[in-house]
Amino acid sequence: MKRLEEITAKALKVTGGDRYKLSLMVAKRANKLHEGEEILIDRNLIKGMKHADIALLEIAEGKISLDGIIEADK
Repeated sequence: MKRLEEITAKALKVTGGDRYKLSLMVAKRANKLHEGEEILIDRNLIKGMKHADIALLEIAEGKISLDGIIEADK
């Protein structure tokens, strides 16, 4: 598994370097995961990871976009 710093750097590219947007995306997605939404990445990669780390990895891998999170809240 990649280091958390590498995953964060990759996820920041998704938000154009905006840490505020990234933190909002991670928080909203982590809440959805806690509520029972399906995990969108390989379960073998996430063994022992917390919801926020899983959310960050999903964003870094391009599985979650800001548009998708905004639409899900409406």
